[in-house]
Amino acid sequence: MTNPAATAAWPALEVAAWTATRDTLHMWTQIVGKIRLAHAPLVNHWWQVTLYVSPRGLTTSAVPHASGSFDIEFDFVDHRLRIRSSDGGTREIALAPMSVAEFHDRTLSALGELGIEATISAGPNEVDPAIPFAADHEHASYDADAAHLFWRQLVAADRVIGEFRSHFLGKVSPVHFFWGAMDLACTRFSGRPAPTHPGGAPNCGDWVMVEGYSHELSSCGFWPGGGKEGAFYSYAYPEPDGFRTHPIRPEEAFFSDEFQQFLLPYEAVRTAADPEKLVAEFLHSTYEAAAEHAHWDRAALEGDPLRWQGFR
Repeated sequence: MTNPAATAAWPALEVAAWTATRDTLHMWTQIVGKIRLAHAPLVNHWWQVTLYVSPRGLTTSAVPHASGSFDIEFDFVDHRLRIRSSDGGTREIALAPMSVAEFHDRTLSALGELGIEATISAGPNEVDPAIPFAADHEHASYDADAAHLFWRQLVAADRVIGEFRSHFLGKVSPVHFFWGAMDLACTRFSGRPAPTHPGGAPNCGDWVMVEGYSHELSSCGFWPGGGKEGAFYSYAYPEPDGFRTHPIRPEEAFFSDEFQQFLLPYEAVRTAADPEKLVAEFLHSTYEAAAEHAHWDRAALEGDPLRWQGFR
């Protein structure tokens, strides 16, 4: 039986119902992500370029600039793009139907008014065709209700993936939004180097993937693809023998030959009596498949996040 409270926290949103908005928003987040990329120093595996789920939408967090910093946030409650500088300057752009070209020009102009230089690469990554931002008049949709629902999905996914992250003592990424593939992700590392990644992502230099996959990993996340309403995913790089045939939970999850990873359909999650338990089962069991078959030192890498609970 579906839990009414869970239904509110895990809203329905069919991919087909908001594809035009999703594709436009994808390009908008790439522009903002590339602005962060232009200013932030490299952190391993490109962690410095991502966005984060916020109580209002998606944010860059503080980005260094000159002797201060700035941030940019997609507010999916009031539907504004908010830019704030540590010197007190602010600018806002209404999120409404507009082309990628217009969003690109208005965002860079707003930054310029705040004295923030914002030269970014001209086109998107990990999509084909890759229309230069300044020339993209094709993507121009913005359904505010759909954007809001997607953000609520991210809030729910961020919460449960964040709890899963807390069980790992080793090197682990933040829960962050990669604008290249438009997915929320969290990655655990064994500590061992990985074979050089072959690359091959559309309109993305192979060297990008070499940095991203330089060390052995188990990665999980959520993205608005891979199913009718999107999907949670989990994969390992390099994929160890036995990984894809390892028994995983829950029963609704499966290994996708098309995507070369485990998937858990979002609709199975939102209609479950306990969605968070369902996602947690998926995250823990698919990580175990990677760690067991790749012979990770699990005793050294894993921990109980409640180990100090009695002292708090």
